[in-house]
Amino acid sequence: MSQKPYDFLIVGSGLYGATFAHRATRNGLKCLVIDRRPVAGGNVYCEKIAGVNIHAYGPHIFRTSDKAIWDMVCDLVPMDRYIHKAMSLGADGVYRNLPFNMHTFRELWGVETPEAAREMLEKQRADAPENPLNLEDQAIAMVGRDLYELMVKRYNEKLWGRPCANLPSFLIKRIPLRFTYDNNYFDDTYTGVPVGGYNKLIDKLLEGSEVRLGVDFFNDREGLSALARHTIFTGKIDEFFDYRFGRLDYRTLRFEHEVVDKSFAQPVAVITDNTLDNDYVRITEHKHFDSEARDLPTTVVTREYSVEYTEGMEALYPVNDVRNTAIYARYHDLANREPDVTFGGRLAEYKYYDMAPVMAKALRDFDELMIHIQ
Repeated sequence: MSQKPYDFLIVGSGLYGATFAHRATRNGLKCLVIDRRPVAGGNVYCEKIAGVNIHAYGPHIFRTSDKAIWDMVCDLVPMDRYIHKAMSLGADGVYRNLPFNMHTFRELWGVETPEAAREMLEKQRADAPENPLNLEDQAIAMVGRDLYELMVKRYNEKLWGRPCANLPSFLIKRIPLRFTYDNNYFDDTYTGVPVGGYNKLIDKLLEGSEVRLGVDFFNDREGLSALARHTIFTGKIDEFFDYRFGRLDYRTLRFEHEVVDKSFAQPVAVITDNTLDNDYVRITEHKHFDSEARDLPTTVVTREYSVEYTEGMEALYPVNDVRNTAIYARYHDLANREPDVTFGGRLAEYKYYDMAPVMAKALRDFDELMIHIQ
């Protein structure tokens, strides 16, 4: 493909970059993967605390209905069967099931049948606008005023650091409604977590690539870019263009881990928090994900605090409000004019991605790129 030492320089070893590297090396191409962090894996990196694999940047459940992606992952690592059942602490101090289902509706409204629950929801939705333009309106249109006030509003305002009326409507479309007593959070055909944690998946994806950790692309972008014919960039798109149109906003998380002298501390892996009493947005008990740790006498819980990103922190969530969307559009236009660079992943595309879709996007980008550069 080229006379340079590498066919691809891949900036970032998260799922997008690692998946791209996997497909490229399987096609006989040479990849150099660099990451400014001292560990590979991006936001799916796991660390061990008290014998438990901790999802260092928040809980990750691999889920998809794409059989090809599922089979690809299972060919690389064994997967623990895991059904995600979550709970939420409401603004009134009451724990309820997530997703919202008949357990939730019965506890809240005393309804016994799906028909009665639907009827109550229609009454609750009556004051929602026909075309919701923000998270508040969208949430009320979906789940009504009661559930919005008790189970949605404060969690999202803590998470994003903005009033729900100022947040885009699409953020709430990820919460399902069920009119059964099914507590399974996801509808996907396949769900699971790699046995032993996500590091094992990343290691498999990066097999065959040269990996250099603790390397900041921006300290020597010209020298590093010269090593390969094409660059795959997964970092912040505004940083790539030296913040020409201003800085995009991000949210990040601060994590507090606690080892608890119990076999399990809570009934489910994740409990979100809608109260004003607690500053954290959710508590995760990682042992629920880790089959290798379930017999340990102690467990680990992690409280997550959402904070505004400032330079030097890890940018975890793009803030896709009107202002940032307009700024990103200008950076996206610049990116389209970079023939030797492909921008991919959550930060480079300034959009929220789940794991399976970002892997599928990396595979599609590889296939499309090979049509144009061979």
